[in-house]
Amino acid sequence: MPLTDTAIRNAKPGRTPTGKVTEKPYKMADSGGLYLEVSPTGGKYWRLKYRIGGKEKRLSLGVYPETPLAKARTRRDEARRLLADGIDPSEHRKAIRSARADRAANSFEVVAREWYGKLAPTWNPAHGDRIIRRLERDIFPWIGGRPVAEVTAPELLAVLRRIEARGAVETAHRALGNCGQVFRYAIATGRAERDPSSDLRGALPPVKGAHFAAVTEPERFAEVLRALDGYIGTPTVQCALRLAPLVFVRPGELRKARWADIDLDAAEWRYTVTKTGTPHIVPLATQAVAILRELHKLTGRSEYVFPGARTNGRPMSDNAILAAMRRLGIPKEEMSGHGFRAVARTILDEVLGVRPDLIEHQLAHAVRDPNGRAYNRTAHLPERRKMMQAWADYLDALKRGPAATPVAHPEQLCSPTAE
Repeated sequence: MPLTDTAIRNAKPGRTPTGKVTEKPYKMADSGGLYLEVSPTGGKYWRLKYRIGGKEKRLSLGVYPETPLAKARTRRDEARRLLADGIDPSEHRKAIRSARADRAANSFEVVAREWYGKLAPTWNPAHGDRIIRRLERDIFPWIGGRPVAEVTAPELLAVLRRIEARGAVETAHRALGNCGQVFRYAIATGRAERDPSSDLRGALPPVKGAHFAAVTEPERFAEVLRALDGYIGTPTVQCALRLAPLVFVRPGELRKARWADIDLDAAEWRYTVTKTGTPHIVPLATQAVAILRELHKLTGRSEYVFPGARTNGRPMSDNAILAAMRRLGIPKEEMSGHGFRAVARTILDEVLGVRPDLIEHQLAHAVRDPNGRAYNRTAHLPERRKMMQAWADYLDALKRGPAATPVAHPEQLCSPTAE
């Protein structure tokens, strides 16, 4: 007699429907080889008994009540259709699982992470972090689970269009380049036959050439400085905003600054430039040292000068300074984190008449001597100390008002043609 939902619900461990007491699992038959096995602990398991090739076999069809009676019968019928075609349903299930495992092992995300793991040790850490974050944020959610050999050009383009739609055209181009590298790695390792990213040449709009936003007019920059000084927020971000114009390093280098690299007594910050991997020295003006001494009372026990809001084990967010500037009403068209470098480069040269090679050294740009040799990190350090102090003094004067005039500079800081 076929089973009913009522009979299944009333089935108890240790006692069969006929009232027999047992310590072993017992079976409740349905039809077509389907039965329910009730364990001594109360578990109820659907099984299918069948014969193939002269051998009796069992197939698990689910667990009650997650798999109700109707669904168990549907699975039984599917298995019996396979048997009618001479296919062992148990072996068929194993083949499907194996195929799924192969697809998962060769998914775009798996191959991409393998590619990243091979090459990341050869990259600058910051560069590698940007690539994996870009893939995790913009690519993996959409095609990460797809077999790498099955991703098509239109499918990839649809993913890139999502990035383009938020106005990040340059990021879309970079993501396309990274995907191309992954596909070519898949080809080299025998998991794909072609690179669909090559079909998308010209499909994305070109990146418009642009420099980082910066205000290079002294009067307007004075307004920006006064706004930064008026920031009301966390002390960490407040100090970062005040320090950024004084040291004009790359934003990532500022937010990742470590106390171990800063010598307040020597007024020096020594670290490795993220972009080039070369050692660099930032002489600290007295104003910068004062800010750092003040901040040291708060974050001095942390590894980072500017630790994150949630944990001291990581630096503050790469968006913290930008977000603070936007709250202060400084539009993105006027100033970016990189903009402080452009401002310093322009005003030190055009207003203060500082020698361009000293400015380039302090910006950690590649500068070579007349014989073509790269200067080392200590080149012109005394002159750069004077330049950084003169720059800090100039910014103080600039903030005091339009009547402020540039501070006097030692002649060795000026270019021969400076007026």
